[in-house]
Amino acid sequence: MMRQKMNGTAPLTARLEPWMEDLLNDPQQCRELIETHGSPVNIHDFRPMGRNVSELRSAAAAHGIDFQIYFARKANKTMGAIDQAVRENCGIDVASLNELRQCLERGVAAESIIVTAAVKSPALLKLAITSGVIISVDNDDELRDALELAGAEEQPLKVALRLAVTHSSIPATRFGLSADQWVEVMGDSDLKSRVQVAGIHFHLNGYQAQARAIGIVESLGLIEQLRTLGHAPRFVDMGGGIPMSYLDSRKQWEGFWTTLKDLPEGDETLTWKSDRLGTGVYPYHQELIRGEWLDQVLTAVPESAQSEHSVAQALTAAQIQLRCEPGRSLLDGCGLTLAEVAFAKRRSDGVPLVGLHMNRTQCRSTSADFLLDPVLVHATNPRRERSNDSAFLVGAYCIEEELLLRRRFEFPAGVAAGDLVAFPNTAGYLMHIVESASHQLPLAVNVLWDGGSDRKGDSGSSGDGGRWVVDDIEKRS
Repeated sequence: MMRQKMNGTAPLTARLEPWMEDLLNDPQQCRELIETHGSPVNIHDFRPMGRNVSELRSAAAAHGIDFQIYFARKANKTMGAIDQAVRENCGIDVASLNELRQCLERGVAAESIIVTAAVKSPALLKLAITSGVIISVDNDDELRDALELAGAEEQPLKVALRLAVTHSSIPATRFGLSADQWVEVMGDSDLKSRVQVAGIHFHLNGYQAQARAIGIVESLGLIEQLRTLGHAPRFVDMGGGIPMSYLDSRKQWEGFWTTLKDLPEGDETLTWKSDRLGTGVYPYHQELIRGEWLDQVLTAVPESAQSEHSVAQALTAAQIQLRCEPGRSLLDGCGLTLAEVAFAKRRSDGVPLVGLHMNRTQCRSTSADFLLDPVLVHATNPRRERSNDSAFLVGAYCIEEELLLRRRFEFPAGVAAGDLVAFPNTAGYLMHIVESASHQLPLAVNVLWDGGSDRKGDSGSSGDGGRWVVDDIEKRS
């Protein structure tokens, strides 16, 4: 077990994999990684992906449905993530030309890839068409653009129609068209021979199982209508948003929000400038995750359904495969970000600050903050006397609000320049989705654990004869 050397003033203790504990209990190895690759460095061990995949597959198998997982590549840019997904017999969901090109070059079969980019460049569409990859088309304009690029191709254009789910309980979405709109578009007789509708795809915000169930049922309704037009869709893809939990303690999670709410305005005990963090925060603690969540989707009988069949029964009766595109929940336990402490000082009004050699985009998604306690790794020989003050973590950008995390942290064992701070469980979205090289600062190097023939399953320790190697994505820079 890790002995915590730092924690949030209201703690939010991260769940750590055994490989993370092994690494962080080895200050010399951590120091070598920083000295070799710079600060910050993104560290990956993809073995836990197998466990996460198995949870989902077991839930689907219990209902006897045809099921496939497509890893959302946008969640992590490493080649190692692609390789592990392929080892786990997953397909890949790509969102850009480079993502598609890299997957094809990596040897991923075209039939195991779907292009879901929100806006697709002509180059992306052309490569998808020539390689035979299914394209999730968002709208009529995009479909017509793809058909123009396809020209006189002998094979019909392979697409999934992106459905905008229109149930009253689900917020309006910018993605896709309604079922009625797609029926009108696909009613064009000229499209029947030129377009192969392989499936229906939808994207929903949030993590509610009931919303996914409603989307699946609505997709099955659209499939029935498309069949009458001569099309033969074979899958429903419910996109991503499969929940995971970064924290084990529900008490800590609820306690943090209660304490923050009760603080008077201007009190910086918990957050920078009394920031209330708003509503745009990922639910870092969730109890219904992955397999149990999918079970709830499949057992649901939405009010919108035309029968009393569960979602699983409806899929089986229609002979339709269910697909999903998880990113974060497949990468649960697969990475951490390690950075070096640059200084400890005080703001002009006396508030303590700890500066790190990294910027705020290197551990951040679109969420308002990263609500996990980092892990402090003491240097063997600190360069300065350690400060025991509680403090905020600040980063490298020349901006007054350059906070790495907006919560306040306690350092009972002290902190000084040369110590290292690890941000746990960052492989899913938090490393790469908004990373920036502003000020011409370099992006973080990505390394991964190569266990070779001694590679263990699940999340075994890193002390099994393997080594940390630079991911192949760095060789493309």
